[in-house]
Amino acid sequence: MKDEQGERNIEEDLKLSLQDYTHTGVKAGLSTAPIVGGPLAEFFATVIAPPLEKRRDAWLIEIYRRLKILEGTIEGFKIESLATNEIFISVLFQATSVAMRAHQKEKLEALTNAVTNSAFNPSIDENLQLIFLILIDRYIPWHLILLKFLDNPRLYGETLGIKYPQWSMGGTATVLEYTFDDLKGQRNFYDQIVKELFSNGLIDSDTFLHTTMTDQGMFSSRTTEMGKQFLKFIHDSSCKNGEEIINGR
Repeated sequence: MKDEQGERNIEEDLKLSLQDYTHTGVKAGLSTAPIVGGPLAEFFATVIAPPLEKRRDAWLIEIYRRLKILEGTIEGFKIESLATNEIFISVLFQATSVAMRAHQKEKLEALTNAVTNSAFNPSIDENLQLIFLILIDRYIPWHLILLKFLDNPRLYGETLGIKYPQWSMGGTATVLEYTFDDLKGQRNFYDQIVKELFSNGLIDSDTFLHTTMTDQGMFSSRTTEMGKQFLKFIHDSSCKNGEEIINGR
């Protein structure tokens, strides 16, 4: 259960004033622009700045909360030590830039998990971590969802409480549309998602969806080693209540 007082303290500690240097500097610069300077500055102050600041604050608070969980769980882990962790700093800065341009919870969750994993379990090559952040930025939530589904279709569905029929033959698309109501009849859409995952080296083919195969083939894993590393990178490695850390799952 969350410590509500602690959450409020964290929020107060990290809350940046509307009069911080960035906001003031940008607004001042806009106000000196010729012709539209005043109205443009007012537009920035009333329409652009508030939601950006809200996103920034929520992002920083969640990152800090996750790191505090790690600090209280992993022996020897200290947030202060991250100041000298160059790859963590790079991941944090790049993830923050992406987070400011995103609103979908799946992408924000993936970014938060990526930063957390980079902090305490940097088993993935640092260059690959940065590539993965570029992909998260480029992807829509369905890329992330379908990649996880294709890693283990049966387990994914069963986790959602889905009981699959005993198909004798069929294609992976049959399983996919049975699992996701929103994708029924959306072949062109999910075919494009799969093509992009394949192009990025995260799955092993882009032609299997509509190929007739046995029941076993319909539920086969399609992720490559790189795809599995990507999923590990964006996986929530911390238990929601902070009582344990799950490594490598």
